Formats: sequence, C-alpha cells, structure tokens
Amino acid sequence: MALLTGSGNAMPRSTQRSDRPRLARLRRNELLVALAFISPWIVGFCWFQLYPIFASIRYSFTSYNMMQPPVWIGLSNYETLFTGDPLFRKALLNTAIYTLFSVPLDLFVAFCFALLLNMQIPGRAFFRTAFYFPAIIPSVATAILWTMLLNAQGGLLNVALGYIGIGPIAWLTSPSWTMPSLILLSVWGIGPTVVIFLAGLQDVPRDLYEAAQLDGAGPLRLVRDVTIPMISPVILFNLVIGMIAALQVFAQPFIIFGQSTTGVGGNGGPLNSVLMYSVQLYNVAFVQFQMGYAAAMAWILFVIIFALSLLSMRLLTRYVHYE
Repeated sequence: MALLTGSGNAMPRSTQRSDRPRLARLRRNELLVALAFISPWIVGFCWFQLYPIFASIRYSFTSYNMMQPPVWIGLSNYETLFTGDPLFRKALLNTAIYTLFSVPLDLFVAFCFALLLNMQIPGRAFFRTAFYFPAIIPSVATAILWTMLLNAQGGLLNVALGYIGIGPIAWLTSPSWTMPSLILLSVWGIGPTVVIFLAGLQDVPRDLYEAAQLDGAGPLRLVRDVTIPMISPVILFNLVIGMIAALQVFAQPFIIFGQSTTGVGGNGGPLNSVLMYSVQLYNVAFVQFQMGYAAAMAWILFVIIFALSLLSMRLLTRYVHYE
C-alpha cells in the first residue's frame, strides 16, 4: 500500500494543515521577541533621527526663532534665499569652488601615495600608519595647528619660504590666498582615502600586470590600462564620498577664520572669501536664531548633495568596471 500511495514517511494532509497555524503563531512570537529586543534602537531612531527630519521639513516653511512658536510663511524662506540673500549665494559659490578643486586634488594625491605604499619598500607599515595618523587627530586641533603654520608673521611655512628667497604670504588674511590655503589644507586629511585606494590596489590580480608587462607595457601604461580600470569602483566611491564631505566642510573654515568680522557671525575670512555653506548655515541657525531659514538652507544642501551624487553615479557608471 505504501508503494501505491507514495512514500511511507509522508505526513497526512490533515496533519500538515493543522501545523500551519502553529508555525504561523511561532513565527509571530519570534517576530515580537525580535522587535522587543531592537525596540530601544527603533525608539532612538524615530526620536533622534526620523522626527528631526520631518520637523525640519515643517520648520523650513515657517518663521521660527526658538523663542516663540513657529509661524507658517510658506515658500518665503526659499524665495528669500534665492532672491534676497547675497551671503547665501556667496557661500554656495565658495563651497562649489572648494569642492571643484579640492576633491580632484585629494583623489589624485591619495591615489599617488597609495601606489607608493603598495610597493615593496622598507618601512612600509610605518609609512601606512603615518599617512593615516592625521585622520585620527580632531578637526579642531588640526585647524589650530594649521592656523599657526600658515601665520603670516612667523608661521613655519613662511619661514621655510624665506630660506629660498620667497617673501611672506598672507595665507589667511588675503582674499586671494584664503581659498587656495583651504584647498591645500584638505590634502592633510586624505588618510582614509589612501587606505581605501590601498585596499583596492591589493585586490588587483598580479596576473594582469604580468601579462601587460609581457606585452611591453611600462609603469605608466600599467597604471592607465590595468590599475585604474580595475579599481574604478573604488575611485567612484572615493569621488562621491569626497564630494559629499567637501560640500559639508565646516570645522576648518569655522576655526581658522573664526576671528573674522565680515558678515553676521564671521567665519568667512577676509571679504567672505571662504564663507562656506555649512558655516553660513550655522551662523543663521545659532547666531541669528533663524531656525526656519536655516532648515530651508539645510534642505537645499540635501537636494544639491543628492542630485550631484545621483548624477555622478549615473554619468560615471559607464566608466566603472565591475568584476
């Protein structure tokens, strides 16, 4: 009979039907237990992240100074930003210039150092640590250090230039030099980018280099035709992350140019030549206490970052080679 009806170990259909509600209840109980365990994180996420996000959207359409209840004003904050606020346009332009020049420079320098650190050289572990060390120094300490190094009177960099016959440069007090100084200062923090590049370089198969060398490729062609295509996903990742960080730069200009008296709240350097978007947002929110206006600025920055990141991913994907 077992041969006629199928396997002798098969469970009756009635038994299978009776087990289904039991399994469903067991899964529901497991889900409830899991939710109970992660409930502290859910509460923290909703209270400290999700609620502020939606609250900032609402405040961006209001006039709110933290002392009185917010008053709904519609799109007035956004209209004022684009039509009646020269500091907003100046900060947006400065941030765009800083991003346009600092991100490619940082990527190029980090890639070159990663290539050097990937070679079999004595003391390679020490140099890898040394290059990452600036990344673990607090931003405030870094800004204070470079304020002293770039000081026009007695700064170490000007002293070094004096030995080769170059006069002192007003790195932090001349509108012509403040932006180049800030861009060069960004190279100081390329340690994480170097580490990511180095990890990508170590994943490139050695067989590709050996095959290219057999075909007569030199060092430059190896980098151009083998290394760059193989680590193109890493380059794209560092580009997007670097662009996001540059658009939100805050600590260095805020600390270095904190004594500026130009603009409300300062921190823009001489003639607001290095007034960054995040610094101006801070001034509007915590110096002028225009929280609604600052919320509108924050959402404009979010839209810019989201659009540029999406555009970079769409345009550069064709040049990225995934294994």
